Amino acid sequence: MTNDKPISNFSEQNELQSEEMLAVIFEYMGKITAENDLDKLLMILADLGKRLIIADRCTVWLYQAAEHQLWTIVAHGIDKVVIPADSGFVGHSFMTGEPVIVEDAYQDERFNDAIDRSTGYLTKSVVCIPFRNSEGEIIGAFQAINKMTASQTFSEKDIEVLTLAASYSGKSFESSILRNELIETQKEMIETMGEIGESRSKETGHHVRRVAKYSYELAKLAGLPEQQARLLKLASPMHDIGKVAIPDHILLKPGKLTDEEFELMKTHTSIGYYVFKHSQRDLLKTAAIISHEHHEKWNGTGYPNGLAGKEIHIFGRITAIADVFDALGSDRVYKKAWPLQDIIDHLKEQRGQHFDPTLIDLFLGNIDTFLDIRNELSDDI
Repeated sequence: MTNDKPISNFSEQNELQSEEMLAVIFEYMGKITAENDLDKLLMILADLGKRLIIADRCTVWLYQAAEHQLWTIVAHGIDKVVIPADSGFVGHSFMTGEPVIVEDAYQDERFNDAIDRSTGYLTKSVVCIPFRNSEGEIIGAFQAINKMTASQTFSEKDIEVLTLAASYSGKSFESSILRNELIETQKEMIETMGEIGESRSKETGHHVRRVAKYSYELAKLAGLPEQQARLLKLASPMHDIGKVAIPDHILLKPGKLTDEEFELMKTHTSIGYYVFKHSQRDLLKTAAIISHEHHEKWNGTGYPNGLAGKEIHIFGRITAIADVFDALGSDRVYKKAWPLQDIIDHLKEQRGQHFDPTLIDLFLGNIDTFLDIRNELSDDI
């Protein structure tokens, strides 16, 4: 198949000199090391490949073994694409483990022109390089399109340069995937342990999920960055994990606790704190803060340390509101659920006493958001 249209966006550029190439590599090494989001990492690596070999576009493909597909979330100028693992030039490179160089895509029977047809782009020169994980397994491939220098074709030197980038990319992707798996494992562990803590006091797993979502929404309303809001959401299910150490005759007592029993009950905050305080993981350090401070009160009459105002970490102040709102609206061994208006009246009364005034105003001013969450995760579901 021939196609005489000019290369899209072609502009003649010069090859990078060694010192320029080194500067680009150092620039991107910092970005790659700092990036935890897999989607953004794909974009960074695609940009790196594009700049190193002066291509118009570069796409980084990853292998999805279950479906035997290659996919890319990020590609310059196009949306997410999923293709069979043996499709096109990139599929050929992935399946054979060998680089591919093509001067004119439309003269090669391996070319899959579906993207060109859907976008109006014109592919001419192509280079593909597979990359591997630490065990030597091919996990994806780089594909660069349309050389932007006077030659308009990729060279063996481009393969050498892209192979270097591909080698680093394989390690970066493996680290990112393992890091994400670790975060997901921590998340599952925290939610499960939180549910264990709640189940001992005859409460449902929906309580910890609701508190997590209330906390996340309130954190966003309070202006916390997305990363901090998500960290709070993931860690808040552990707020009462210390209850696992409280004896059943106290935890499950249907009536009012004696002063001595209440003093023992209060220790669940410190127990939860000591479980996590030595961890260097942000998620578990956040769980330690929340466990320790979610029963502190704005006016300094809370426990375990009698902190007041902004001495209380904002994670503790947010979780306090989320926890009380949900607890009052739920049946417990010692009480029946309160009517909604009674809960709202109580929160108003405790503004500046138990609760941070600014946070409680945000919560009550957006009460419908929190009621939607309560309905979505109702104990009746």
